[in-house]
Amino acid sequence: MPRPRTTFHELTVGQVADRSGVAVSALHFYERQGLIRSTRTSANQRRFSRDTLRRVAFIRASQHVGISLAAIREALDRLPSERTPTRDDWARLSLAWRGELDARITQLQALRDDLSDCIGCGCLSLRACHLTNPRDVLGREGSGARRLPPTAGGESSQRFQKPPSL
Repeated sequence: MPRPRTTFHELTVGQVADRSGVAVSALHFYERQGLIRSTRTSANQRRFSRDTLRRVAFIRASQHVGISLAAIREALDRLPSERTPTRDDWARLSLAWRGELDARITQLQALRDDLSDCIGCGCLSLRACHLTNPRDVLGREGSGARRLPPTAGGESSQRFQKPPSL
């Protein structure tokens, strides 16, 4: 059911959701993460300024290309508050993210190329696996079950990274 339109300069959370195509719960999350801001009415209802629509579009576009919410928040924090991000803002911020995206593209291309080698392997030869055992590092730990190298937190890594050049 469509929500009633108001003539105020501020939008309700439902109006922002309808106009942006983003769920109300996502808008609440963005607000908790400091990506967007609202004010409260005397009845404690959220109200968003119209520039929130552009900020939400900016957030979604940034997420679509793989930018983390933390990096998006840092970028938005560099903009004056209560101002809609402009095309020049997007150009400046996307240029700053270009190096990170290029590095990620290179890493994904290397992963793709290593996966081609895995088709014949089937991970039955962990000694030669470029993904789970680069340079046979696990062989130095002795015989037994093999595992992915642990992360800093001690858990098995869920992300594959290109091993250093041989």
